[in-house]
Amino acid sequence: MTDTHPATDVATTPYLTVELFNKKHPAFPIGTLRHHIFYQETNGLQAAGAIYKMGRKVLIKESAFFAWLESGAAAGKAA
Repeated sequence: MTDTHPATDVATTPYLTVELFNKKHPAFPIGTLRHHIFYQETNGLQAAGAIYKMGRKVLIKESAFFAWLESGAAAGKAA
């Protein structure tokens, strides 16, 4: 019997779980990611469209996360 689900290629997946994001980008510890996700409404991460919640599962849109980071919002430089 063959598997009908294609293998998930982390390099091309636009949304990653917190754990997969951390594995792909180890410069961002899981605790730091969870902190940013917890405060997503006030730090601009939600407005950037970087977080998607599906029930209890939290997914990070990689391109939007890095756009948010580069905008300076993570350091409190952008409104």
